Amino acid sequence: MPDSAGSAEDAEAILRGRLAPALDPRGDGRPVLLLVEGAAGTGKTRLVERLVEAVAGTVHRTAPGGSPAGAGPELLVAEDVHRAPAEDVARLRALLADPPPHLACVLSYRPEELAVPGLPLGPDTDFPARLAVVRHVLGPLGVAEVRRAALAALGADRCTPDLAAGLHRLSGGVAQTVADLLDLLAGQPSAVGLDRLGTPPRLDVLTLRRTAAVPEEHRRIVHAAAVLDEPATSHDLGMVAGLPGRSGADALAAALRAAALEERGDGRYGFGSPLAAAAVRHATAGPVREALHRRAAKLLARRQPVPWERVAVHRRACGDERGWLVAVERAAGRFEEAGGQQHAVELLESALATGPVPEQARSRLARLLARCAVVGLRSDETLKVLRHIVADPGLPPAVRGEIRLDLGLLLCNQMGEVMEGRDELARAVDDLAGEPVPLARAMSALAMPYGPDASFAENVAWIERAVAVAEESGDPVVRAAVAANRVSVLLNGGDPAAWPLIERLPRDSDLIGCRQQTSRGLCNAADAVVWLGHYEKSRDLLAEGVTLAARSGAVYAEQTGRGCALVVDWATGRWAGLAERCRAFVDESGDMPYLASDARMVLGLLALARGDWADALDRLTGPEAADLDTGPVPISATVSGALIRLALAHDDVAGAAAEAAVAWQRLRAKGIWAWAAELAPWAVEATLRAGDTAAASAMTAEFAAGLDGRDAPSADAALEWTRGVLAEHTGRTTEATARYESSAAAYRSLPRPYHAALTAAGAARCSLGGAQDSGPAVALLTDSAAVFDALGATWDAARTRAELRHHQPAAERRPPGRPAYGDALSPREEEVAELAAAGMSNREIAATLHLSPRTVEQHVARALQKTGVHSRQQLGRVLGPASR
Repeated sequence: MPDSAGSAEDAEAILRGRLAPALDPRGDGRPVLLLVEGAAGTGKTRLVERLVEAVAGTVHRTAPGGSPAGAGPELLVAEDVHRAPAEDVARLRALLADPPPHLACVLSYRPEELAVPGLPLGPDTDFPARLAVVRHVLGPLGVAEVRRAALAALGADRCTPDLAAGLHRLSGGVAQTVADLLDLLAGQPSAVGLDRLGTPPRLDVLTLRRTAAVPEEHRRIVHAAAVLDEPATSHDLGMVAGLPGRSGADALAAALRAAALEERGDGRYGFGSPLAAAAVRHATAGPVREALHRRAAKLLARRQPVPWERVAVHRRACGDERGWLVAVERAAGRFEEAGGQQHAVELLESALATGPVPEQARSRLARLLARCAVVGLRSDETLKVLRHIVADPGLPPAVRGEIRLDLGLLLCNQMGEVMEGRDELARAVDDLAGEPVPLARAMSALAMPYGPDASFAENVAWIERAVAVAEESGDPVVRAAVAANRVSVLLNGGDPAAWPLIERLPRDSDLIGCRQQTSRGLCNAADAVVWLGHYEKSRDLLAEGVTLAARSGAVYAEQTGRGCALVVDWATGRWAGLAERCRAFVDESGDMPYLASDARMVLGLLALARGDWADALDRLTGPEAADLDTGPVPISATVSGALIRLALAHDDVAGAAAEAAVAWQRLRAKGIWAWAAELAPWAVEATLRAGDTAAASAMTAEFAAGLDGRDAPSADAALEWTRGVLAEHTGRTTEATARYESSAAAYRSLPRPYHAALTAAGAARCSLGGAQDSGPAVALLTDSAAVFDALGATWDAARTRAELRHHQPAAERRPPGRPAYGDALSPREEEVAELAAAGMSNREIAATLHLSPRTVEQHVARALQKTGVHSRQQLGRVLGPASR
């Protein structure tokens, strides 16, 4: 009797291989029996219907005990044989003992409800040799099959991977339960989660009916399995049920006979799904359930290692509040030791939000919650709990200081409330006098230089104090934390002394806390060197830091590393698919917009380069963007540079100069001039165009002085660019050309292709002003336009081509008269259409391409007519991906 286990699709292959020959009048007529076996709800009826639909010819469908209607090929179908009366089963058995030719018989049954296990036709089951017998076993659905069902029922918007996985877990993969849950979900708002649906009525009835069929003296074994809520051994079930030894074994056997429980493999027994267990648990009388939970807690507390999280569940359910809090604390501590801080946060939040917790236990749990929260992702509930606790005037100063420390870190990092967070850190320093371990952490956090509230000199002073206190503490984890921050402080300042310190971070420590701090330090170092211009080093640091963060449970460090990687790709010209990756990261960040500030900045810069100025402005200054006055200073400087450039493109010189003055003051107050790399050229140009040459000269000199002795190759290239801007606007064209060429060469070596093309085009522009031979400058413009085209920088490509046409030698210009392009767009029409599709107005396009607004209007009209679309937005879809 060969078996076939699998899905309904597998059954069709069985049909073709076994049933079809028996029903073919031209064949040898050998009869065949297909046994369709499956537990309740696994889809036997649907499978049998598929078989019947697929078989051509005479089909005779009968209840159990039926017989063929006449001669010739026939299909006999008998469903739910496990429920058939004895006389019907006897008639089926007799038929199959001497089957006629060309008979195909399909029998379906639930194996758990057979009168004699394994024998669908009773103890006298016997199949003759000439009868081909195939058994098809229907098991639980897989996650992929559940996802397909959910997609069909709910649609792609509601069917997330998490939803499909949750459906599979709750249902145990039982097809009918999946269908019932989907019916319940379809009638609910999309925000309703699976945990609020309850047990489907059909499963409720089936489970409770089977439980009731277990003799009363044995029924506690079923209740015990429901309380344990996971597959358990017969010994454990008996102990929790209060039925030790033989009585427990007898009870389990009775539960299995009634199909109230089932074998789950490896000598364990339980329910087919968590929902079935919940149905029994809810139907169990309260006092009985409490006694079961109490015995379950005692049983689990004797294991090594103790599963404290499960012990906490049982102690809470039986009303042992003190024991519950002890178990919660031990479970969370174990998660913290193993790098599972995110899991610990969820457990502790639930405990602290559940009723009154004694003050002493509350402060201990809060400190543990705070430590774990700063490694994980954002949690508004954690923030609320910690704020409430630090406001308690009766809290000892050292305890308040520890909680305030992690509250400050949570505010600065996960919540994006940098100013408030640093205020909490400063208060923590006052509270933690005499406590070197948390004190060093607080000082080290205040040393991080990204915020605008303190100068770089103050940051350096804090890290020097933190190093001394960390050494005094002797604690390896706090030493690792301070060492990681010291690397970040020195690197952001462009101090070459930072590089050897990176190698000394304790990557291979036995302490998971040291590894988590190292992963954070590596990711922060990668971010620092992006702003310096060491892109390959940044990629190496990111690869190591993100991998270590993932392995050690440092979720926040892992996410910041992924955001930094987007900035590296933007800087080095890896723009293919970059906008899509940034948008995905923003969506993934959800309620942690601060975490996605890098991605939003890159999206704004990409939009600016392609001429989608409305999108650029929204990404750079919209509600979700980092605040320029309180956000990270390097991001604020970069965004300000883009905003200045955008204002200059609109010929808003006054607005550009005002933004330049404010942004420059921010950098001056901070004192890290490496971060001026994306700001200085545009700020100086805006200041010069506003007519303040003295201020522009002073800014350039201040930028140069700030880079003296610093390792900042990107800022060095930007300094040459800035000096070129100053020279160009003060009439020193030859010097300007040389400065731009020097900057372009420096950017190419980094490599930064976009900035290299911008500065090369600047060199060409200055050279064309007075050169006898315009050939080299024209070649530079041609190459720059090609780079912009390859990157998808539509606006820059269009500007450069307009400049190129203006200076193109007469011999290379096209002859008079309009070329015949027919229905195809001319190069100028395509150029105008790309900018129009990006969102630029006719006036903005005209200014970019040195055309009149009327001419642009005509080009747009012809582009719409030739492409057959009706709006500027639709042009983007027909022009191809190059400009998008």
